Amino acid sequence: MTVYAPLRHLAAVAALAAAPVAFAAPAQIDPATRAAIEATCFDYVDGQLEGDPARVARALHPDLAKRRVLGETADEKLGLRRMSKEELVELTRQGALKTPKAQWDRSCTALEVAGNVAVARAETPWFVDFFHLGKFGERWISVNALWYAKPKPVKP
Repeated sequence: MTVYAPLRHLAAVAALAAAPVAFAAPAQIDPATRAAIEATCFDYVDGQLEGDPARVARALHPDLAKRRVLGETADEKLGLRRMSKEELVELTRQGALKTPKAQWDRSCTALEVAGNVAVARAETPWFVDFFHLGKFGERWISVNALWYAKPKPVKP
C-alpha cells in the first residue's frame, strides 16, 4: 500500500494545480473594498497634485518599489528608473506635480482583488501608474508602482 503513497500525493498536487484561481473581477469587487483601494490611490495622486507629502506618504509602504521602464540605456539592456518612497515624498514636498485644482484631470480604478492583495490604475494628464497594493490590518497601501510618463503635447 505504501508503494502508491507518492502517486496519491502527485494526484493531489495535480488536482490543486488544475483548480481555478479565484479572483474578484472589477465588477465583483466589494464596494467597501473598492472605495478603500481607490482612496489610497487618490491619496497618492491628489497628494502629489496638492503638494501634500504627508498624504502621499500615508499611501505608500516603507519599502515601496516605484519604477519606470526606460528600455535600453548605456548601462542596462532592461533599464528602469527606480524611486523609493522617500524620493517620491521629497519630490512632492518640492511641488514637482503641484497643480491648481481646476486643472486636475485624474482617475483611480481598482482593477482586481485577491484576498489581501490588489491591483489599481491611476491616470493623470502626465502619467499612468499601475499599483500593487497590500492590505495591512484595515488599510490598503501601495507596495509597488510601475508608471508610464505620457508624452508632452507638442506646442504649435
